[in-house]
Amino acid sequence: MEIKQKEVSSVAINEEQLPIPFNKTHGWKHFAGIYAGEHVAATEFVIGATFVTLGASAKDIFIGLLIGNLLAILSWGFITAPIAVQTRLTLYWYLHKIAGKGTTHLYNWANVIIFLVISAAMITVSSSAVRFLFDIPAQLNWYPTDYRFVLVVIGVGLVVVLVAIYGFNTLAQFSTICAPWLFVMFVAGAMVLIPVLAQDVLGQTYIETWSDFMALSEKSVWTGVNAQGEKGVGILEVIGFAWAANTLTHVGLIDMALFRYARKSSYGFLSAFGMLFGHYIAWIAAGIMGGGVAILLKTGLSQLDPGDVAYYALGMSGFIIVIIAGWTTANANLYRSGLAAQAIFFNKPRKKVTFVVGIITVIAACFPFVFTKFLPLLTYAGLLVVPVGAIVFTEHYIFPKIGFTRYWAHYKEGNNSIPASISWVLGLAFGFFLNYLDVMSFYYLFIPTWFFTALLYIVLAAQYGAKKNNAIPEPEDRKNAQVLQSDTNRQEEVNDPNSKKDKAVLPLILDIIAWATLLVMLLFAGITMFYSENLKTLKQNKEWFETVALICTVLYFIIAYISLRIKKKGNKPT
Repeated sequence: MEIKQKEVSSVAINEEQLPIPFNKTHGWKHFAGIYAGEHVAATEFVIGATFVTLGASAKDIFIGLLIGNLLAILSWGFITAPIAVQTRLTLYWYLHKIAGKGTTHLYNWANVIIFLVISAAMITVSSSAVRFLFDIPAQLNWYPTDYRFVLVVIGVGLVVVLVAIYGFNTLAQFSTICAPWLFVMFVAGAMVLIPVLAQDVLGQTYIETWSDFMALSEKSVWTGVNAQGEKGVGILEVIGFAWAANTLTHVGLIDMALFRYARKSSYGFLSAFGMLFGHYIAWIAAGIMGGGVAILLKTGLSQLDPGDVAYYALGMSGFIIVIIAGWTTANANLYRSGLAAQAIFFNKPRKKVTFVVGIITVIAACFPFVFTKFLPLLTYAGLLVVPVGAIVFTEHYIFPKIGFTRYWAHYKEGNNSIPASISWVLGLAFGFFLNYLDVMSFYYLFIPTWFFTALLYIVLAAQYGAKKNNAIPEPEDRKNAQVLQSDTNRQEEVNDPNSKKDKAVLPLILDIIAWATLLVMLLFAGITMFYSENLKTLKQNKEWFETVALICTVLYFIIAYISLRIKKKGNKPT
């Protein structure tokens, strides 16, 4: 089949369509912060409680979550980050090069909706904490029942929108500040409620051995029995859930949008800051907090929302953790949604497109159904994007090895790659058919779906000409190749001045003070956990912890922000 050279478009190319140059890349701290900030988040309250209601056992939680999250880290490190660093493109524009305009637009619309709803759900979670301040009742219907809740959502949502429209730098800086505090608060919240669980199970307000901790975990939190009184999920389901929870961003390659800014592909393993701190420790801590609060209030865990759990575990600072945790997750997902929308309306600036998407997100957040249906959405969304991730992986890595022409569809006339479209649709059909047959756990369906789609795409692409084409790069392709080659040379030959450590004394002192406030919170949480001899001292210690936690929280954010401003003023990395 003859290849016809396309004319170079005279329309100005938006910078989002071009590879990220090296001088706009970031060091490891940005990615450690952004993953910790996003994944030590409001969803942890929801998912941590979910394992309790699904009836997982304590041993399955501790072992299964570790294995599943390690698999997720390997997926980011070996699949997502290398492709992102080699191309320096978002998935949306790289898919455009592979699958053509038609398929890519359909996929981008799907991503706009997915990440919009995820962001809306997180804004709703944050608002569930703020409602306490105004004595607004819990919103249990699919629609809002109190106009004040709508006003709260608008206020919370505007912060998310403002952060997201200013792009990666603001998002990373915001997450870097929030991440350490969020992690400490989750751990501290679990620590101060362990005596409550101990009193319920052991008849005493303290634990002395690891066996004591496992005993209260197995009897009051992860009992192995679900909410219906039946045998709960096992270790394979726990592993699968932890691995599949973020398939849309790692195997589905959505996080190419973040890792295109990485100086090295090895930064993909920095997702460990999110998986181990957030999807391991924070999920476990959230389960303990939920179990403890349920005992305090003498109610079922399913009757509590994140605001309830955070407030009764952490006091006034619990309001702040739910708000901040919701913001950090909503920010990252609204940023992704804006990128997908900008790939559709490529002649519009990303900030303007993200603002419009943000307004729609805030409106959706006013309806609590986006929160109550969050987990099913997350699971099905992963299965939706996995076939596309398989197509991109196959074209990027496998085609050159088997003699196929990479980007072969890009050099042909037409706006759509038929093999890509068919592979995506049949891949989805294959995955959901397996689900219908119930041949395996839903959490593992992305694996056979991925391989099925990759093999199908190879067969169809060969039939449509990928095997025969020897395309000559277009002028803009040659330009992009030169940018990436220059990028590679610069990484090898030039030491980036931004990698030098900040020698200013004041920011270092401020950072030490900020971290000290976190240690103080952990100290008082430890006193509550280990030195509450009876219910009276437990109450006193918990009250002291709540007061200290609020004071330290305010100090931490003030000091961390001042330090950040000084570093930015000195043109130093944050």
